[in-house]
Amino acid sequence: MIPSALEEFERECVAFFEANAPRQAEGAPFVWGEGLEAAVMFGDFGGDAEDEQRRLAEAKAWRAKRFEAGLGWIGGPPEFGGRGLTQAHERVYAAVESQFVVPDQTVYVVGLGMVAPTILAHGTEVAKGRYLTAMHRGDVIGCQLFSEPSAGSDLAALACRAERDGDEWVVNGQKVWTSSAHVADIGEILCRTDVGRPKHRGITAFLVDMHAPGVTVRPIKQMNGGTSFNEVFLDNVRIPDDHRLGAVDDGWSVALTTLSNERASVGVGSTEGAALQGVTDATWLMEMLRHFGVEHDPLLRQKLARVYIGFRVAALNNRRAMAKVKAGQAPGPELSGSKLALTENLRAVADFVGTVLGPRLAADTGEWGTFAWSRFVTAVPGLRVAGGTDEIQRKIIAEQVLGLPREPGADAKMPFRDMPKG
Repeated sequence: MIPSALEEFERECVAFFEANAPRQAEGAPFVWGEGLEAAVMFGDFGGDAEDEQRRLAEAKAWRAKRFEAGLGWIGGPPEFGGRGLTQAHERVYAAVESQFVVPDQTVYVVGLGMVAPTILAHGTEVAKGRYLTAMHRGDVIGCQLFSEPSAGSDLAALACRAERDGDEWVVNGQKVWTSSAHVADIGEILCRTDVGRPKHRGITAFLVDMHAPGVTVRPIKQMNGGTSFNEVFLDNVRIPDDHRLGAVDDGWSVALTTLSNERASVGVGSTEGAALQGVTDATWLMEMLRHFGVEHDPLLRQKLARVYIGFRVAALNNRRAMAKVKAGQAPGPELSGSKLALTENLRAVADFVGTVLGPRLAADTGEWGTFAWSRFVTAVPGLRVAGGTDEIQRKIIAEQVLGLPREPGADAKMPFRDMPKG
């Protein structure tokens, strides 16, 4: 039985959506040859700049409309534009939203799912007041400036420097693989502020204006034709001290806050988009088998079963993990493995699609639902890097979940007797 307060909130949500968005088609079966031809990864649509700008404008308009209706930040503090309601209210909103068609909100995943919670936890009052409301209203898009070309998977080995100059910091360095940097307004950045301290202890986190002098963003052309990732160059970029997150040289604890939210966003939330729903429930893939007349092939049926079981188990584990979080408990191993599970499941989809389509995947004959899958298949390897590499996820599970001995880092001093021979 839903408590009366939640029932009233549900009615409020339904009224808002009925006035502003069309309902999802109820019970409409998937029909081969109609609608979207293939699943889309990373919110990317083939590098079409005009299409991207149109989708961005639609996303911003929707977030503004939602915010003005009091639904832009349901659980947030009222002083920053939130409603101050419970996670139960957020679940009610999500359930109602799933019944309607709304603009793609992928561009806000990093900012609202990772950067904004970090600002709320570690930001100055100036930063909170300037950005939190604006981010949830959709006026400000955030990105995450962590990875560097020379650091690889060892985030703490970053080299981007920040030197203090009065009430400002001067930043020089390079970041890479930054999602949505080309449309972002602010970025959460990690910088080396003390080279004399151990690498995890000499890092400070800041918020940087992505439009500031000295910031250069260069999109990286992906093999699927998209440009959702970027490299960012910072040349004498000035950041005010009131844009610092946390204490000086304590940026690693700030990073852990962001990374914790990142794993939840990438692992648990990434399969909820409309472009992947037909894949996660295997409907799309079953119809592919039928269309090409190979639904009785035992190898393909086995591959399809692997896809279905993988997504089903991952969904149940994610639900269990989020139930713990919502109940106030610390997340268990389910959340640690959610991102890795997503990578493996999408790789299984790519393997299935490649096996079924064969040469149709590489040659554009104009046939519906064939060559269009090439963008998905070539995008899947990118997820092995996004949100923490597969190797790092396995390391976390081994050491922090299973309690196995810690693996020495590449910069660890190894006794001569333990040096590899040959």
